[in-house]
Amino acid sequence: MIRNKKVLTIGSFSSMFFLGVGTVIIGATSRNIGLTPSQIGLMVSVQNVGFILSVITVGTLADTYDKAKLLAAASLILAVSFYFFYYKDPFYLNLFIMLIIGIGIGGYEGAADPMLLDLHKKRQSLIISINHFFVSFGELLITIYLIFLQMDWRASMAQSAAAVLLLAILFLLSRVPPRESITESLRSRFDFLRKQRPLLVLFTLAACAIGIELALIGMITSFLMEFHTFTQVTSKLGLVAYLGGLAAGRVVLGFFTHKDQILRNLLVSFALTAFFMTILLLTTPGRTMMYILLFLSGVTISIIFPLVITLTGLKYPRYSGTALGILKLGIPIGGIVIPFLISVLAGAVSFQVSLILFPLFAVIGFLLVYANRTLLKIDT
Repeated sequence: MIRNKKVLTIGSFSSMFFLGVGTVIIGATSRNIGLTPSQIGLMVSVQNVGFILSVITVGTLADTYDKAKLLAAASLILAVSFYFFYYKDPFYLNLFIMLIIGIGIGGYEGAADPMLLDLHKKRQSLIISINHFFVSFGELLITIYLIFLQMDWRASMAQSAAAVLLLAILFLLSRVPPRESITESLRSRFDFLRKQRPLLVLFTLAACAIGIELALIGMITSFLMEFHTFTQVTSKLGLVAYLGGLAAGRVVLGFFTHKDQILRNLLVSFALTAFFMTILLLTTPGRTMMYILLFLSGVTISIIFPLVITLTGLKYPRYSGTALGILKLGIPIGGIVIPFLISVLAGAVSFQVSLILFPLFAVIGFLLVYANRTLLKIDT
């Protein structure tokens, strides 16, 4: 059995790379394959349903079961669903496969971070940030790759499926048992955690950050083409700039964030996100400046979710899997609620007016951190 820390860490990074592929594939290619806005919304919603079912299940199991085996199961599910996505054309068949993709990536989210928190005793914020850098790197690389492949779905998805199958084999041959024996029942763990106000605040912060991040990924190409005369190719370059900012920020800012700096950096990141997204979405800069602002918006929001994950793991080390499983329900909640509110406001007023919700939720995140900074403080 493989127990080597470096090998397992690389395995986690690789799984998060393919989580990124599964997350962005609809946003990167929807216009080219002819999906309507209604179909895109259904695809994303169904994927989030699968994610919800999986992340909370795998997160709770991660406290009592071998995390490598949980990652192996998620890899097998994701490999099969990647291969069969758009293998045949009927929309509702692919809608079901998108549900299975959501289950696979939810399994990765539920087990990978708790495994790293068990394996690494120092610089957890850096390790978690790098882990989520690979989500952004996967999103970025598949977007660029599809541009060069002229949107060849089958080639990219079949290759991704083969790579994820290799990951499944790696995790099947590995062993990462729980760090300590958990005697409390699942119900008692949930009863304890549901009374924790810090976890509720962290959940809301995660929903705000991920909601902004995912909603902008899904809307960048349409926003640039509708309001700034970008083409199919140049709008995807805008998406690349944003994803590049996400990737760069998670590595660079993660490297410079120590345990005692987490709250300060959360405040700064939310404030700068609100600032740059206000200029990006509510003014009319030139094309070059748009690329710069997209990159800076990606950098500033990039570190928020990894820092929230690290803070949660440090506050609840005994139940890290269950706590992170609950926290990561904020991913689909934010990914559903914020785009839904944007859709409602766009329908009631206009798409342009709805864009104010992006900096508004960043301001809400800032105020939540500031108002609860004593509650969220960890012993250093």
